[in-house]
Amino acid sequence: MASLNAKKLDQIITRFEAVEAEMAKGGSGDEFVQLSKEYAELEPVVKVIRSLHEDQAEAAGLGDMLASGDDPEIIEMAEVEFEELKQRIAQTEEKLKVLLLPKDAADDRNVILEVRAGTGGDEAALFAGDLFRMYQRYAQINGWKVEVISSNEAGVGGYKEIVANIAGSGVYARLKFESGVHRVQRVPETETQGRIHTSAATVAVLPEAEEIDLQIEEKDLRIDVFRASGPGGQSVNTTDSAVRITHLPTNTVVIQQDEKSQHKNRAKAMKVLRARLFEAERARLDAERSEARRGQVGSGDRSERIRTYNYPQGRVSDHRINLTLYKLEQIMEGAGLDEMIAALIQEHQTALLAASEEDDEV
Repeated sequence: MASLNAKKLDQIITRFEAVEAEMAKGGSGDEFVQLSKEYAELEPVVKVIRSLHEDQAEAAGLGDMLASGDDPEIIEMAEVEFEELKQRIAQTEEKLKVLLLPKDAADDRNVILEVRAGTGGDEAALFAGDLFRMYQRYAQINGWKVEVISSNEAGVGGYKEIVANIAGSGVYARLKFESGVHRVQRVPETETQGRIHTSAATVAVLPEAEEIDLQIEEKDLRIDVFRASGPGGQSVNTTDSAVRITHLPTNTVVIQQDEKSQHKNRAKAMKVLRARLFEAERARLDAERSEARRGQVGSGDRSERIRTYNYPQGRVSDHRINLTLYKLEQIMEGAGLDEMIAALIQEHQTALLAASEEDDEV
């Protein structure tokens, strides 16, 4: 394990104290908001650094006592305390290493969640609906707000496609490893022979983009309007309220027709378009920085099968980290999903720590 850089830790404390002093002067506006955000990010790190320094100072004092002491009983007590301190210091150092890992700038963002039926016909659409409801319940548990942006329901229930906005604290940080192909193995309700069928649905989790993140030129957009239609092409709107926006440079197409207002449909379509373009740019930059790093817990490529939900055996297996939980019902209800997500985050942090230590050795 690479050791922590003492000079870097001192610099963090110095910066924190400077931010604290600036905030004590009072203020308002964008500068104060930025200072408050930096303070909130630095405070938990500084608490751990100061705790580490206190334990290290205490350990140094005990070391001196052991070196110069001649009372066997005191030495025995000091040795026990010294060993406990060493273990605590090691644990604190590991915690600090995780806190000092480079942050994903999008972790605090809201997300655009897209769930689509894949191979498997009607059963895939039903599974897409099950997955969306799983994320809805997980969002509810975490106090997040879910707003459906658009949906295309299947005739048998479920969805051919559903897109939603999930807003709350740290949404992207928790959901970003959900992107990929989710596979289900179960006996469909329509199956008379009791045979297990395999079908799939794709999930895309995109950090919500703000206007300042990227500029979309009006000249790069082709906007078409048409009448919204229901299942089977049945007209459900007598005005041209549906909107199709094509981003010409990337040929990215977004269709929105759930609202009766053309203006609302256009606003929702632009939100989805902005998120897709933002994520594409993030992926491009990430690939340039390090192709290897993208593959640590899965690249998020939609062609990649990331997880299997096996109903007869009551298990869910995540293939990226070889984790199987026999808690299918709890996971589909949302409550059990956190254990899977926590394991993915821990694996990602472990990979980043290993990469960081390799960089330190070079």
